[in-house]
Order: sequence, then C-alpha cells, then structure tokens
Amino acid sequence: MPLVSQERSRCNGTMTLESSAEQPTAVASHEEGTIRLGQGVALYVCAILGAGVLVFPGQAATLAGPASLIAWGFSALIGAALAFTFAALASRFPDAGGVATYATRAFGPAAGGITGWWYFIAGSVGQTIVPLTAGYYIAAAFGLDQRWAPAFAAAVLTLAVVASLVGVKIGARVQVGLALGVGAILVGVIIVALPQIDVANFSSFAPHGLVGIGRAIVVLFFAFAGWEAIAHLSAEFRHVRRTLPLATLLTVAIITVLYLGVAFAVVGTGSYGSRALDRVSLGAIIQHGLGVSAVDAVAIAAAVICLGTTNAFVTSVSRLGYALGRDGWAPRFLTRHSRNRVPGYAVLAVGAIGAAGLLGAALFGWGTDDIVFIPSVLVLATYLLGSAAAIRIFKGGTRVVGVIAFLLLLITVPFAGWHLIVPVVVAVLAIVVHRRRDAVTAAKGRRGAAPRRSR
Repeated sequence: MPLVSQERSRCNGTMTLESSAEQPTAVASHEEGTIRLGQGVALYVCAILGAGVLVFPGQAATLAGPASLIAWGFSALIGAALAFTFAALASRFPDAGGVATYATRAFGPAAGGITGWWYFIAGSVGQTIVPLTAGYYIAAAFGLDQRWAPAFAAAVLTLAVVASLVGVKIGARVQVGLALGVGAILVGVIIVALPQIDVANFSSFAPHGLVGIGRAIVVLFFAFAGWEAIAHLSAEFRHVRRTLPLATLLTVAIITVLYLGVAFAVVGTGSYGSRALDRVSLGAIIQHGLGVSAVDAVAIAAAVICLGTTNAFVTSVSRLGYALGRDGWAPRFLTRHSRNRVPGYAVLAVGAIGAAGLLGAALFGWGTDDIVFIPSVLVLATYLLGSAAAIRIFKGGTRVVGVIAFLLLLITVPFAGWHLIVPVVVAVLAIVVHRRRDAVTAAKGRRGAAPRRSR
C-alpha cells in the first residue's frame, strides 16, 4: 500500500480539519519551495507504489482470470483522472490538509472530518494487510505453512509500533529508497517472467465475467491508493503550478507500466489460482526462473519494505488520529503525548486495529484477500468525495476531468457489494463522536459558568 505520505503534515499539529479551509490560497508564496521535478516524481511514486503490489496481482487474477488485465488497465485509467484532478486541486490550494481541505472547502467541515475518519480507518486496517504481505513471503522462504504468516506479521507490526512510540520515523529518502526497492522487484519479476510466458494461459479470458473484473477493480483501489497523497506536499513544490502537473504525468506513466507489466507476468505464467499461491505469486515467478535462493532474497526484501511501509503508515495515520481527536472528531485520549511529543495513544490505537486483523487472520484464517475490501471501499469513498469537491470548485476543463474521474469511480461502486456499508458506518460513527464531543464540551462550559447574582 502506498501511501506513506498521506496526512503527514497534519501530524505536526500545525493545522486542523476545520481551519484548513481558511488557509491562504495564493501560490506565489510557494514558488520558492524545495521540491523540484525529480524529487517530486520520486515522492509521488513512493506514495503510490507500496507493498500491496506484492500480493494483489495474484488475487486480482484469481478474481477475474486473465481479464484482470482489464481491471488493472481500468484502475490505471481511473488513477490518471484522479491524479490530474488532485494535481489541479493541489496546485490551486497548496495546503497540508489535502483531501480534507478540498472536502471542507466544497461541502463544509463535516465533510472534512468524515474524510479524515475514512482515511484513518483505511490506513489502520492497512496495518493488517502490509505486515501479512511480509508474513506470506517469509513463511514461503522458510517452507512453512501460511498459517505462520500472522506470527511473522505480528513481529513486523510490533517493531513498527515500538519504533513509532520512541519517535523513530522513516525519512523521505528512506521512503524513496523503499519505493525503488519495490520497483526493482517488479522490474525483476517482469524480466524473469518473459521466458515463462505461455499464450495458453490467456485462454478462458474472463471466467468470472464482468462481476469478477469489477471485484478486482475494487481490490485494486488499495494498490492505487495514494494519488492524492502528494497533495499534502503541494505547498513545498517549487513552481507548483508547472512542476506538479508534469510530475503527475511522469508518475502516471511509470506506475501504469510497472503495474500492467507485473499483472501480465502473473497471468502469462499462470502464477495464481489458489489463496496460497496468490499471496506469493511474484515469489513463485522468481523461484521458477532463478531458483529457491532468489525467493529468499525476495522474502528479505519484502520484509524490509513492509516494515518500512508499516512504520511510515503507523506514524502518519496516528498523527491523523491525533488531529481528529484535537479537532473534536475522535476521542480526546488520542491527543495525549508522550515525553518525546509522540501521540502514543494514537499510535497504539492504529497498532491495535492492525493487531485485531492479525488476530482474526490467526484464529479464523483471514487473508489479505478477505480484508482488503474494507480499506479499498474507504479509499473509493474518499476519491468520490474528492472528485465531487473538484467538480464543485472548478470550472472549464478541470471540472471536466473531475467529472470523468467521478463517473469512472461510480462505475465501480456496484461491484463493492455489501462492503459499501463500511464508509456509511464510519461516517455515522464520525458524526456521533463529533456531536458527543460537542455535547460534553458544552456541558463543561455550563458547569464552569459562574451563576448570576440576583439584585
């Protein structure tokens, strides 16, 4: 899951969900930012390209067969429309608040708060998926049954949470390095797969029909999550109105080539079809092409990448939890700091949600293929709201791009099925918590008011 940059600037306590809408929108003050084109592309690719791609090609292929290539292509098309929509929003409103800022501007503070909750839950549930990805590859390298994957995943999550509690964060350069590591694995898989491609593997192209393709697209929202992440850094771009759109175009091209290439490799080699194989499909390609020792190397790389991604996720999402608590959209205890200024309770909350998923994986056999629909649907809801905000804010060609993104997203909504209840439940929960906080604050204010003296 990509995504490590999301909400990072909320975490320093310098903006609130409500106040972000009042931030200055002038771009002139940001023309001397520090992020240039090359670094912008690297950060953007880092935000999109995450550990999830190590498991999703096999899962998507099992859902849709060779037609999963259509799902990947359609997801890339949606990603392109979203990328340019969010680039336009970020160029117009270079603010650390990102999607919450745009939602607040277009629809009011409640929309911003709900958006924050959607991402907080999606990012927290992601702390089950990413560590499990590492667990699958480590178990495969040791020749163990995948029932051991949750144990290895728990170790990854624990290390990430402890590192976050003591204030150890993955820096931007390390994040870019990890993204390059994922990219190198994907390029390696594509190259190794080429001699193994069998045309016969493309027969029976769509065994599960349109429904299978649609379900694969919903799953892939988690792989493509992150198009909006760069918005949180838009204020730091040099000549943002010129540099950001170009960085977006280059990133769209890079991500599309890598994802479609890996999807083609998995389908062409037939490295999918069972839950066990789907979870390590890239490792299977490497093993068949280069031997067992290469699988060990991939497992080590996957563990390091997943640990880095999990640490960055726990750190950034916990700061979002802190901001939600500070602004009355989440329980107040999430705002408590440790001595080193780390929001420890928010870190523990994110870790607890991830750990609950791992416990379910250990007890009930849940896999990433079972869990991924929750964050994917929440990301879908976030994108719908962000696109709707662009439609309301912009005019002309930019609005047209927003409309295209919104309509493409709507096409995928029916395939989410009953999972569509997840963003509704989260939104209701956000509103209930917010009103409860307001009521408690008002009650304290009344109790603290001095009684009037009668004359």
